Amino acid sequence: MRLSLEHSYAALPAGFCERVRPTPVALPGCALLNGALAAQLGWDPQVLEPAAAEIFSGNQLPEDADPIAMAYAGHQFGNFVPQLGDGRAILLGERRDRDGVLRDIQLKGAGRTRFSRGGDGRAALGPMLREYLISEAMQALGIPTTRSLAVVTTGERVLRDTGMLPGAVLTRVAASHVRVGTFEFFGARADHDGVRALLDYVIERHYPAACGAPVPALAVLEAVIECQAALIADWMRVGFIHGVMNTDNMTISGETIDYGPCAFMDTYDPKTVFSSIDRRGRYAYANQPAIAKWNLARLAEALLPLIDPEGERAVGLATEVLNRFDARADAHLLARMRRKIGLASDEDGDAVLVSRWLVCLQEGTVDFTLAFRALAAVSAGADAPREALRQLFPAQSPIDNWLADWQQRLQRDPRTPADRSADQRAANPAFIPRNHRVEAALQAASDHGDLRPFTKLLGILQHPYADQPEAAEYQRPPEAAERVLRTFCGT
Repeated sequence: MRLSLEHSYAALPAGFCERVRPTPVALPGCALLNGALAAQLGWDPQVLEPAAAEIFSGNQLPEDADPIAMAYAGHQFGNFVPQLGDGRAILLGERRDRDGVLRDIQLKGAGRTRFSRGGDGRAALGPMLREYLISEAMQALGIPTTRSLAVVTTGERVLRDTGMLPGAVLTRVAASHVRVGTFEFFGARADHDGVRALLDYVIERHYPAACGAPVPALAVLEAVIECQAALIADWMRVGFIHGVMNTDNMTISGETIDYGPCAFMDTYDPKTVFSSIDRRGRYAYANQPAIAKWNLARLAEALLPLIDPEGERAVGLATEVLNRFDARADAHLLARMRRKIGLASDEDGDAVLVSRWLVCLQEGTVDFTLAFRALAAVSAGADAPREALRQLFPAQSPIDNWLADWQQRLQRDPRTPADRSADQRAANPAFIPRNHRVEAALQAASDHGDLRPFTKLLGILQHPYADQPEAAEYQRPPEAAERVLRTFCGT
């Protein structure tokens, strides 16, 4: 079977990747196929489905596949590892979707490569279902993300810390898999030709406008800074915590990638951490903008020889661009927060108003998602929603003072209450992938082979801004006994 794949990355010079075939699995079975995404990629889901288990397990390669494992490095929790690479992921090729955009088609869990570093090259079913669920939820939330096309079970077991688990292969679709760590791989080796070839590739694929810039490397750096500032603001607006913001998990395209220990915050607390490997809170919710800037500084370092041959001048130019990140990230986040609290106009005091609201949430240990959704109902002007919002806060909360100031501010905003409330509802999800719901669905699938809780949850999360009264229980935060306090990488 042919999939009309292209191979632009595989055509790059030696050292960018290793040609490697997926390791066959014992008994492939298609657990999930994303028909809507298949159609967006220009494939007929009904034609694709009968072959999906064989193709997306890696057992039967498409005739036009040229499978590779990509090389990259990365800073992991601040420590540089000069060679990482695709240790269990194999890129089959690229497919041009119906919009003409080139998309990577990658198998995750497809077997060992020379980058496996002693790993088994495999993936367990639970983490692959988790990535499918969260990435598709992020897509529905309107946040740039890699996508999930299929999950194929392997009929084999993989050994992890928790024991022998059912194996699976995820098919991931991405604008590309070029990472900050890809540039670091060549930069750390002082391979200027490699950095230049990679930069030319990124310009052609992602940032063609940079081709005509006076300093193309600087233009790409600025473009990546902008898209990452917007992405992190999108994470923050829905309470998303990536959990492992290493430089090899930051894409040049500005898509969210790698959903291992990620989670969504319930009770608002800027210091929230879920990842079991983030013992010092490096990647806590509130730290994400600063970490993004730190990662982008590593990209800038790799690009320095292409910014200017004179070292100090290159550093000065890169630093000037990099220092714009904070203002951009703040502006993106404030714009999103303004919309979340119902403001369409800008005033100097809006940032303070938002900050006071978040302090009320934190001091009252109030659920982040429920509070914003309830505020959207209050905007419509009825008394009952205001009382419902008030009941989310403790008796001694300063929320009433905040509501009074907020409503004074709304009087200077040029919209009707109905229009304002509708816009807030489109910015504040009613449903997020709450950790206890996700873990329950994954456990049912992994331990009992029951995908029904998973598919039900997935269906709800594909419409996060709709009320869905029949699914109201899925809005509920966890009870104390249900709380999931730690998430795990799955490798």
